[in-house]
Amino acid sequence: MRAVLFALVALLLSHAAPAAGPRYAERATCDGHPGLALSVPTGWCAGLVADARDGLRMPRRLLAVAPHRFWIVDMGNWEPRRGRLLELRTDIARGQPGRVRVLATGLDRPHGLAQGPDGRIYVGEAGTVWRTPVGDTVQRQDVITGLPTGGAHPLKELAFAPDGRLLVNMGSLTDACRGDDQQQPLPCPDLTGPQPGAAVYVAMFAGADFELQSFKPLATGLRNSLGLAGTSARDGTVRLWQAENSIDYTDATLPAEELNELKDGASYGWPYCVSDARGKAVPARGYEGRTRCGNQVAAHAAWPAHVAPLQLLTAPKHVSTGPFAGRLLAVWHGYRANGHRIVAWRLDEHGRPSGAREDLVSGWHAQAGVRPLGSPAGTTFDAEGRLWIVEDRNRSVIVIARQP
Repeated sequence: MRAVLFALVALLLSHAAPAAGPRYAERATCDGHPGLALSVPTGWCAGLVADARDGLRMPRRLLAVAPHRFWIVDMGNWEPRRGRLLELRTDIARGQPGRVRVLATGLDRPHGLAQGPDGRIYVGEAGTVWRTPVGDTVQRQDVITGLPTGGAHPLKELAFAPDGRLLVNMGSLTDACRGDDQQQPLPCPDLTGPQPGAAVYVAMFAGADFELQSFKPLATGLRNSLGLAGTSARDGTVRLWQAENSIDYTDATLPAEELNELKDGASYGWPYCVSDARGKAVPARGYEGRTRCGNQVAAHAAWPAHVAPLQLLTAPKHVSTGPFAGRLLAVWHGYRANGHRIVAWRLDEHGRPSGAREDLVSGWHAQAGVRPLGSPAGTTFDAEGRLWIVEDRNRSVIVIARQP
């Protein structure tokens, strides 16, 4: 009986939402919402729109699908089939019926959320990419199936490039290709076979109903690509970008996280090579003397270690002025000092991020009576040019809006 009781308690806990932690202290309003003490651009403010009181459990992405309507991918936790697709109505007061409603349940660790050129919303579960029109109910159509769901990095990030190609993350099965025997083989098995991992795949669509034409690897040697984006140069050239969550050393400053420009057929080093703090490719631990890093594509930029980039995005065309315009934004989720912030770089005429880093939203370090430690996970823009943020650690939705 005792064993049965323990099993029942474990089952109930596996279905429960994580316990709520400290909440933000609410102060003067921002865009009609309680204001928060975060560092934002001059003339802007941060407002708390929703949190665990609205039923949020582990929100990872959000999209503005219509005025005052946001769809949110909520993983629930890291257990399979605990995820949901939610709709948040910001024109309905907190506590009123219909403010947050569930559109789909039982999703398998959903993470990616993107709107395609066809207007439909694409959702990336661990093993499937599916789409649905924007409506009052979900009309699910599976687009890509049979994706690997196991290993260390099962989440599927999605991003549409300006030319309509869909980028999909296929994370590595391990941290550093170290097996149960603690050996690191060469070549790494994760990079072989008909569906290699540690790669970014590209899906091509065509036709009146935007049907899938092909799905294949674009670039390999990329441990976990939870940040993907495309930019356009003035001459129309499309560039593809990846934010690399690098190997987990215990060192505070190594290895660097990376921003990579993706080239068709290129290899970017994992698990054999990593970047040092200056962005130089060096052999990864366990592969010293066994590999050379000169043939790997060098990172476009080296970022501080452990910042854990979870998203890349650019402001839409209607955001033509202000602190977000003409920039590549990156969501740094990591809990260490250099993480938990949203940063940006100006895009040059070639569509490349350049110049000094700008900290757009920061100050998420814990401060008693003011705020808990924060971890932004995803962002989006609405039609008015406001920046919206989901934060999985504190189960919150935050808006960055102009001060009146």
